[in-house]
Amino acid sequence: MPYARNIGTNTMTSGGPNLKKIVAEKAVDDHVKDGMIVGLGTGSTAEYAVKRVGELIANGYDLKCVSTSQRTEDLAHSLGIKIYDLNDVERIDVTIDGADEVDPSRQLIKGLGGALLREKIVAAATLTEVIIVDETKIVDKLGVRTPLPVEVVPYGHKKTAYALERQGCKATLRMKGDDPFITDAGNYIYDCKFESIDSPFFLESRIDVIPGVVENGLFLNTADIVLISHPDGSVTKME
Repeated sequence: MPYARNIGTNTMTSGGPNLKKIVAEKAVDDHVKDGMIVGLGTGSTAEYAVKRVGELIANGYDLKCVSTSQRTEDLAHSLGIKIYDLNDVERIDVTIDGADEVDPSRQLIKGLGGALLREKIVAAATLTEVIIVDETKIVDKLGVRTPLPVEVVPYGHKKTAYALERQGCKATLRMKGDDPFITDAGNYIYDCKFESIDSPFFLESRIDVIPGVVENGLFLNTADIVLISHPDGSVTKME
């Protein structure tokens, strides 16, 4: 695995380390500085980063924050974090977010939490994108374990799914109970299971030209820093 040197070890507890909390707090403590504009990611690992940012603000840090989802915005508000509209900030200094898969080249699959559209927009406006994961998210090749989320408009979505499947996947409409899952932008998500994604840049180009596709969960050349937590409580940086 392409891990760099160990950059921190946390104390083990009797129940074992909380790997998500360890890597999230490490990322915030190392990369968030007073006066920054900070992007807040979405997902179970990113939530710990949001909570740590809330602690910094409570301790006097002057931070402007932009959210990648309504879920994260709601959490931020509960912690006393003011959320700014992306249009109202000139840039984002650092965004801390999770990922569903990371390959050896730091290419990502994101979106199992349903926030891929805003996550990608925020990432594109960010100077330094810090991705935080535990070691189970590291894969040799994208798509082997995780489906690729693709956000589509509801109109004609079955036709869009057919076009997606012509790229070599099984496209399954994401559900929430008996109804389709609805994204923050009012769209549907198809989870596209490939045997593997051998050429992610080519696949992205093929998916993006399908009418009805809004965005896909391939985050390519997006991650500037990937921090990985391990069962012994250590955190390493992927080179």
